[in-house]
Amino acid sequence: MKKALIGMLSLIMVFTLAACGGSNNGNNTDNANTGGEAAGDKKTKLRVYAQYSDEDTKGYYDYAVAELAKEMPNVELELEIQAQDDGQKLKSYAATGNLPDIFNAGLDQINVFKKSNNILQLDEYVEKFGFKDKMQPSAMNTLYADDDHVYAFPYAGNEFILLYYNKELFEQNGVKVPTTKEELLTAIDAFKGKGVTPMSIFAKEKWPCVALYDVFATRYNAKGISALDSGEAKPSDEAYTKAAQDVLDLVKAGLLPKGATNLNYDQAAALFHEGKAAMFLNGQWEVEASTKALGDKVGYMYYPAPDAASYEKNKLAFSGGGNPGGFAVSANTPDKELAAKVASFIALKYAEFKYTQKGSPIVATKVDKEVTKQFDPMMVTLSQDIPKITSTTAFAWGLSNAKFKAAIEDASQALLSGGYTADQFVGDLESALK
Repeated sequence: MKKALIGMLSLIMVFTLAACGGSNNGNNTDNANTGGEAAGDKKTKLRVYAQYSDEDTKGYYDYAVAELAKEMPNVELELEIQAQDDGQKLKSYAATGNLPDIFNAGLDQINVFKKSNNILQLDEYVEKFGFKDKMQPSAMNTLYADDDHVYAFPYAGNEFILLYYNKELFEQNGVKVPTTKEELLTAIDAFKGKGVTPMSIFAKEKWPCVALYDVFATRYNAKGISALDSGEAKPSDEAYTKAAQDVLDLVKAGLLPKGATNLNYDQAAALFHEGKAAMFLNGQWEVEASTKALGDKVGYMYYPAPDAASYEKNKLAFSGGGNPGGFAVSANTPDKELAAKVASFIALKYAEFKYTQKGSPIVATKVDKEVTKQFDPMMVTLSQDIPKITSTTAFAWGLSNAKFKAAIEDASQALLSGGYTADQFVGDLESALK
């Protein structure tokens, strides 16, 4: 009887162990079927490489993590703080096969990691998770790389060059907000006659000089300097020679303050903020500072064009732009779909935080939540313009042809000095592109 009892107990233990083993196998199968999301209390850990160095960057990450916990409670993120080293640490990780599952990547890292097969191509996940449908139409250039593939989920949208103006100065001096070159020349004469600087610019830095040229180039060719950078257009094309001549004509008419190429930002901004200059050229990041200084007196105008027809045609073609970048996924992550799903979710939440809590509409994706920090009035206008923007170009620092970048920076600055001709400008750019 003892032997029989022992035998029966042994059989019971075998069946119990088999049942437990079957249950574990069932969980593993569920994980595979759900793209790797763990079942029950088990958590899937993913290494994330992201900025977390100050209150601003911490806010973005903390918000995304809190939202992720609600949406995917079985995913745990292990944060590794992004080094401020132009991506060198990330490149070292790639070289040693130690890339985090998800990492914040710019265009430089994307281009390097594409060649070494370290970055996951995300085309199928952009479609599968509906991320493409959530993109701002005007920000598609931040999603697709030059080879028409996706390597990162973007959250930062395009940035723009704005032509700010002091509404009060225009009204007090009876000056019409210019829409054409002739109207701008008229405005220059009117302001000079009143002792007001028509436009301030910190041309000691070269990129604003390039931006001013690009503003007028977009009135002829909406792609502006980006078409020159890519080789789609030549500096000797009519659009670009006319743009150079427009800038030169305006400079000679007195558009800029004396010694403009020696003015830094603080000096140039002070002229505008103190009501001594009627207009100011800078990126949209100037909105907060100019609003603080001038309140509801400040606004931005659409760039003047050669004539009324081209003004209407290219009114929403903006100078400025952005590059592909955002949250990327390692090609060697164990569960590619889960990592891609989490990366896309984080990108959406970063954009959401920027839009709703930082008071900025400069995001790559659509946001349908109410804002908690109200936009400045100009940001309200810009948020309404962004979905309608027809094209963007590039900032000088985003140009891919290094020789052309150096040449157009030098030539644009020289153009603003007044001692340089449009032919010299075109010739120097042609030489650099050869």
